[in-house]
Order: sequence, then C-alpha cells, then structure tokens
Amino acid sequence: MKIAILTTGGTFDKVYFDANSEFSIGEPCIPSILDEGNVTTEYRVQSILKKDSLDITQNEREIIKKAVEDCEEDRILITHGTDTMVETAKFLEDIENKTIILTGSMQPARFKKTDAIFNAGFAFAAALNLDSGVYIAMSGRIFKSDNVRKNLDLGKFENKS
Repeated sequence: MKIAILTTGGTFDKVYFDANSEFSIGEPCIPSILDEGNVTTEYRVQSILKKDSLDITQNEREIIKKAVEDCEEDRILITHGTDTMVETAKFLEDIENKTIILTGSMQPARFKKTDAIFNAGFAFAAALNLDSGVYIAMSGRIFKSDNVRKNLDLGKFENKS
C-alpha cells in the first residue's frame, strides 16, 4: 500500500527569520520526519502549495482537489495550515473511494517543541487504517470533516456537536 502525501505549507513547514514573526514556507518537513521515524510503508511526497492557510484561495482549493483526484493512490495525507483546514476538508468531501487525512501543527516542525512530528505519524497511521472519507487528524484525535471545528480560544480541534 502506498500513500500520497500532498503538502500545502502552513505552520507545519514555516521557517521564522526573526523575533518579529517574519516567516516563509520552507521545503516540506514530512520526508525527514517519516525517515527519522523509520517508516517503511511506501509513500511519495508532492508539494502542491507553499502558503499560510489564511492565504489559500478557492482557486487553490481547486488545485488541491485536482491533485487528490489525480492521485493513483487511494490513501492521501495532506499537510495543511490549521486556520482553514476545516474549509479545505469540507471542499474535498465529494471525492469518492479515497481516504483523505488532513493534518497540520500549531508549532513549526523545525521548532524543538512541536506537535508536527506526532501529528505527522498519527495522520500517516490514520491514512493506512481508516475507511474512505475525509478526516482531520490532530493532537491524537480523528474528526470526520463534517463534524469538526477549530476552537480558536483553546487552540485545538473539537467536534462541532
């Protein structure tokens, strides 16, 4: 079983340059994370965008959707910024016969203290094991795309209901 990993940027791949929060989106970190984790399942990484999720447009969601539809793999992991991850997940809901997992991080993968490493491994495992559908995998929890929201006050994902 092979997994396609599509990267879109977000905090996961941010590189900060100074204390004033000047940043850019760097090269995808997930290959080195999976390598360090001794992941032996076959995967491929494709960089789709290098954007903060607040800057992702509807046109760019179309690009993400087309990339998912064009994947020969039926198990897809997408790294995405957390601010608009739910909107992108909902946009992908009409894709059938694929397991699509979106994940991200609250701190960049390049930071010493980060949730990116855990979230990447957790989402990779989810992609291997869940039935077809669209999910968000964050902080040790899996949410269906139609029942999730980001709680900005608490800085976490939770069920809508």
